[in-house]
Amino acid sequence: MDNFAEQLVVKNETASEKTKRILMTVLGITGTLIFAVLGVLMLGSPVLSFVGFILAAAAGYGTFNIMQSSYIEYEYAFTNGELDVDKIIAKKKRKSLISVEVRTFTAFGKYTEDIDEPDNMTVVISSDNIASHEYYADFQHGVYGLTRLVFAPDEKMLDNINKFLPAKLRSKHI
Repeated sequence: MDNFAEQLVVKNETASEKTKRILMTVLGITGTLIFAVLGVLMLGSPVLSFVGFILAAAAGYGTFNIMQSSYIEYEYAFTNGELDVDKIIAKKKRKSLISVEVRTFTAFGKYTEDIDEPDNMTVVISSDNIASHEYYADFQHGVYGLTRLVFAPDEKMLDNINKFLPAKLRSKHI
């Protein structure tokens, strides 16, 4: 019987991310309006008017993309001991972050800020930014080397992960 679990986690914006998004949106809208007004003011010169409207359209399109790209979700897919983590941007673009066999975990547990993190460790953060239910998993990855995955699994995902953890880690989490 296959062990399968799938989970979608919506990333909550931090205050600095929200401020950055609002600032970029205001700047983008301002730029769009300035280029549109310049396009109207330059109606006597068709070339300059056209350039103004093209720049306004580009600024508007860029602003829309910036606003959309701030919406991030993470998808965890667990199949028979393999955990795949994908990043989904604006419900359109999907990027595979990492795939790992749970059997290769060298450490696993609740994530806290006081957990030691070596300088040569690659950290892959794919959580919702709510620290109270974040977990971490340390492992050796073929591409990234020593890696820590910080994620927010639900109970079903945790149950499936626990079944495939190495014995020395499983005894701590049952």
